[in-house]
Amino acid sequence: MTIRFTIGRRIGLGFAIFILLTMVAFILTVITLNDSKKQTETVVGQVTPSVAELKELNLLLQRSHTNVSKWFYNKSFNDVEFRDELKSIIHNEYPKKKEILNEFSKLWEKDEKEQLKIIFSRIETLFKVYQHEIMDQLSTAEAYEDPSIYMIARLPYEDSEISIKTIYKNLNSLILHKQQFAEEVKDQMFNSLDFLKTFVQLLGIMLVIGGVFIAIFTTRSITKPIQVLKKMLLSMGLGILPTERVSASNDEVGEMGNALNDLIRSMQHTTDFAKQTGSGNFEATYTPLSKDDSLGHALLKMREDLAENERILEQKVIERTEEVVRQKSEIESKSEELEILYKQVTDSIHYAKRIQDAILPSNSTVKKLLPDSFVLFKPKDIVSGDFYWIEKKGNLVYFAAVDCTGHGVPGAFMSLVGHNILKDILNNTAVTRPSDILDSLREGIMNTLKADDSGKQAKDGMDMTLCAINYDTMELQYAAAFNPMCLVRKGELILHQANKFPIGSFIGEKVNFDNHAIQLEKGDQVFIFSDGYADQFGGPNGKKFMVGNFRKLLAQIAPLTSNEQKIKLDETLLSWQGGQEQVDDVLVIGVKV
Repeated sequence: MTIRFTIGRRIGLGFAIFILLTMVAFILTVITLNDSKKQTETVVGQVTPSVAELKELNLLLQRSHTNVSKWFYNKSFNDVEFRDELKSIIHNEYPKKKEILNEFSKLWEKDEKEQLKIIFSRIETLFKVYQHEIMDQLSTAEAYEDPSIYMIARLPYEDSEISIKTIYKNLNSLILHKQQFAEEVKDQMFNSLDFLKTFVQLLGIMLVIGGVFIAIFTTRSITKPIQVLKKMLLSMGLGILPTERVSASNDEVGEMGNALNDLIRSMQHTTDFAKQTGSGNFEATYTPLSKDDSLGHALLKMREDLAENERILEQKVIERTEEVVRQKSEIESKSEELEILYKQVTDSIHYAKRIQDAILPSNSTVKKLLPDSFVLFKPKDIVSGDFYWIEKKGNLVYFAAVDCTGHGVPGAFMSLVGHNILKDILNNTAVTRPSDILDSLREGIMNTLKADDSGKQAKDGMDMTLCAINYDTMELQYAAAFNPMCLVRKGELILHQANKFPIGSFIGEKVNFDNHAIQLEKGDQVFIFSDGYADQFGGPNGKKFMVGNFRKLLAQIAPLTSNEQKIKLDETLLSWQGGQEQVDDVLVIGVKV
């Protein structure tokens, strides 16, 4: 059985060799670098510091020998610097150096550890001689003058000369051995790197030669035939049937070329028939290539369908033209009706606004009853679900900020109901306390709004804050449903909470509103409001203004005049809102006493 050497196998074999050589180079490089890294870590992390510490130990011994010589020959006790230094070497510097070298020696060879142990033993024996036979004997000026003591110290001193030379010899031998080991490790590392360099250079040359071979092979056996196929396909993509043909070969490219040659001949035949059919010659003949030639049979069916569709389309064009003319007339008529209806509804809402405006206190009434005050009222729609109420009864001036359920037309209806009930309570009853007024208002709302004849109450209602000021006694009473009252005194905002239920239907046991009394001081600023200001979306991230920011703003504007407060609140809201739509009615009332 003959194995067919296809294009895929050719390219796969070439790239397999290329990848194999690359992997060998990569693995060898990683192994060599890891070995070099370990050797470098051995030299840098162990051998080099060990040699440095051994050399410092050598210098320490030299200093100790120099100082003990001074101790033996220098009889003066005026110069004690070398005496203190010798004591420091024996008791401080040497123990630290020994500890460091013991730590480094954990990774040394066994014979090196034994050699270091012998050196430490001899050094410590030498230091004992220094301490007991020389330093302790010659510890005073009188000891130097006593010949017997001085002679006793001489013999140990002379013996120490011999001992330290032996220690120097052993220590220098250990240092030399460690340095030679470092050189051996370094040579091994350089040899590995040199081998890696040579191998990579040879591999690079092989990869270049192999790449050139693969490129030539690909160009001759694949690229050139594919370029011819590409040229033919591009021509066909532009609607041009090529005259060039692909030479046959025993691989995939050859098979593709034969298939493309057959396709071009078929398309030429099909194109000729399509031209005749397109020109209106529905009698043109066409013979499919075979019984399975779906395109050929589809062309014959297309010829028949085109002849029939041409007749049908002419009739449909006539019918559609008549339908479009009729629909256009109907749309124009409906558009006129919608414009009339929209104008009627808009006019009705504007008239409702005039009615709603009529129930609101006039500017003169506001200034008369609350001389130093402002009202910022910004309905979301033409009519509003928020309204403000200002009246006087006896010595009390009442003012309220009311937020009815919803906004627009539904909210406006609720505001009319609420206003009329409030007016009836104040004029036709003896109720004067704000909490009693809210209780009565709730009863009136619940009696007025019925869902059906069964007496089921609607969920409509209102949130509000009602205040009553006696300017003679400077006492403020207030009661509130959901919306609190803010008092700013000497720059500090004091929040007075509201009852957490609305004026309307009540679930559970009935609870009356709380009445609060506050003794005002000259310069106090009272603010009541609906939730529209704090709920407005805007700012750089399109978020709510938030209650916390609104209260900070109230505290900041409190020192301003009432007119300036209103302007500042309006400008801040417009700046925050930016291009965002107003989401709710806005109502803020400020009163300064």
